[in-house]
Amino acid sequence: MTNTKTVQYRNPVLSGFYPDPSAIRVGEDFYMVTSTFEYFPGVPIFHSKDLVNWEQIGHVLHRESQVNLLSRKSSQGIYAPVLRYHDGLFYMITTDVYGIGNFFVTAANPAGPWSDPIRIPHGGIDPSLFFDDDGKVYVSVQSGFAETSHVIQYEINPKTGEALTEPVVVFEGDEGPWVEGPHLYKINGMYYMMTASGGTGPMHREIIGRSSNPYGPFEMLEHPILTHNALKDHPIQYTGHAELLDDVDGNWWVLFLGVRLFNERGSVLGRETFLAPVTWVDGWPMVDNNEGHVGLEMKVTVPTKQDADVLIQQQEQPKQLVISFSASEPLSMDWIYSRVLPKAGAVSTSSNDGYLTLVGNEKALHDGQDTVYVSRRQLDHEMRFETALSYQPEQEGEAAGIAARLSDHSYYAIALTKQDGKLAVQATLMRNQQEEQTAVAAIDAEAYNTNGSIKFAIQSTLQEYSLLYTVDGENWHTLATAPANDITPDSGGSFTGVTLGMFAHGTASGNSAPAQFSYFKYEAM
Repeated sequence: MTNTKTVQYRNPVLSGFYPDPSAIRVGEDFYMVTSTFEYFPGVPIFHSKDLVNWEQIGHVLHRESQVNLLSRKSSQGIYAPVLRYHDGLFYMITTDVYGIGNFFVTAANPAGPWSDPIRIPHGGIDPSLFFDDDGKVYVSVQSGFAETSHVIQYEINPKTGEALTEPVVVFEGDEGPWVEGPHLYKINGMYYMMTASGGTGPMHREIIGRSSNPYGPFEMLEHPILTHNALKDHPIQYTGHAELLDDVDGNWWVLFLGVRLFNERGSVLGRETFLAPVTWVDGWPMVDNNEGHVGLEMKVTVPTKQDADVLIQQQEQPKQLVISFSASEPLSMDWIYSRVLPKAGAVSTSSNDGYLTLVGNEKALHDGQDTVYVSRRQLDHEMRFETALSYQPEQEGEAAGIAARLSDHSYYAIALTKQDGKLAVQATLMRNQQEEQTAVAAIDAEAYNTNGSIKFAIQSTLQEYSLLYTVDGENWHTLATAPANDITPDSGGSFTGVTLGMFAHGTASGNSAPAQFSYFKYEAM
């Protein structure tokens, strides 16, 4: 009698803006990375023992000698990292779009430190590495644009990145646009080339071919192995950009991106990471070709080599997260910045114990580059984010507050500022890269100074975001509301998802009083 392993979990296994998952198994341990685009540090790396419970252990791109994103626009930067392991060394290969192009870094420990970049010469975006049994190392990478997109492949020296062969076209997909995210595998003696196709929107799908030769020709499976593009009412859409991997029991799984769509305009959370079992049919790995059995609630029973039946359950995520700041504790690794680490003294937990202190510069949120903005990913469609701010702006135009940010041109923010010599609360609605609208409310300076702080909150439902404040700590005022639709990636032309954070900016001369935030409170509604 074969014992079984039952894996019970809820999709996505990584909530919020975590697209383009790539993962490996090393012994009994799984490791995974995802895309970060213009955010820094880049490429979070996670560890798991069971594929459903993931813990972040670091960032792959954790210093500016590896990547400097200061000149990147929103949704440029780091695309589609691929994680691999060979002969005691971890490899992460990726593209710095409009930067240094394709490169890889290495580490003996997946938690880091990781090396400086080793550049490779050929290809567009989404390079992937494959280490063959005969010692050859292949780069498979997207080339071309939209409908002309295809996969080229060549061999490299894994120590130097030098190309050892000329690139050749090996895979042209299923005639859909954007054949990208290629992964070459060798399973049971056969080579499999698996890619995404159809773009990252409603027609997204994962396709596959196989061959006895790493250069093909690849026999195409006549239909996708994963897509929901014909299931318009399914809660998980845009599925694709997948990674195959097996567990210690020989069962196969796939990690992939998807969107929890709540209307035709997408999701403020962006593309998240989902997990599904793989069934092999006539030598092909099958996941869900519009059958709809990959859902939000999953219970999968598979064989195990263990001596007894096993139940693996996903840990329940707390509904509420409250973070207090301390001089003895730096910010945890799930905080991220826009483009680069802020300059020394711009973001600190040590300059005033008990507070996160931000000192802005002349850059506002819409400037993007070098903005003093520290954030975390929004994890739920319906949520409330709150903080308390102590701040005395000295000059006209200085501001500090909180924001729900999709990009430089799509965000909602509420801040304390100085206008006409008086303290005021200002709401800024930057939408669809087109217009900026503001609402302003004067506040009682005496009451503010008596309390010592002002509280801000951003609250979201499926339909809208609300920007709120209170001076006395009890009576909340809604300063502005705006549609959730207007800061979805589909509407804002973005590859990311919404982040929630605190910001500060000064005047054109760079003047900025310190803005002191005493806590970060996030609650799923």
